[in-house]
Amino acid sequence: MTATIADRIYLELSERIVTGQLPAGEKLRQDHIAREFETSHVPVREALLRLEAHGLAYSQPRRGTRVTALDPAEIREVIEMRVALEVLALTHAFARLSDTDTKAADAARIACDEATDMASWERLNRQFHRTILSPCGMPRLLAAIDDLHIASARHLFANWKHQWRPRADKDHAAIVQAMLRRDAAAGCEILRRHLRRVR
Repeated sequence: MTATIADRIYLELSERIVTGQLPAGEKLRQDHIAREFETSHVPVREALLRLEAHGLAYSQPRRGTRVTALDPAEIREVIEMRVALEVLALTHAFARLSDTDTKAADAARIACDEATDMASWERLNRQFHRTILSPCGMPRLLAAIDDLHIASARHLFANWKHQWRPRADKDHAAIVQAMLRRDAAAGCEILRRHLRRVR
């Protein structure tokens, strides 16, 4: 599926919000954004509505759209939801795993381990999780998990940006090994532990 200009604007602005380049309370001015992306206001409005739908922005009548504040209390809820939903998705993924899926998971793991900066690592970490869960074939479940990843990422950047170091993720490697063995119980348990560590 070809990305539209609205997709491009949404992805760029969401990355800036997640990484903290656009701080909480920052006004998202339609005219400035339209100029930057050399487009009309229509795709900008569409992108802003998507930011609102994903909890990254809010609009006020006659005052425009702003970046939402980060709520520290939210992280516990986000992690609990990620544990429940990602383990559910992985359980269903194991039932449908192919050799192609396990190869893709291993490639995603290696790419994540090779990241040299936090922004790349976060994007590739998200991609790893998406790759191991995608075989479940449940688009609504995956869309809900994608939203939770965005919320998680904002907290990661806000709290661990200065402590991040490149490293190989042993949990990711263990999950891929469980996928190769088709050991759903072990894979789901490692994922559950892995997600709870974020706290």
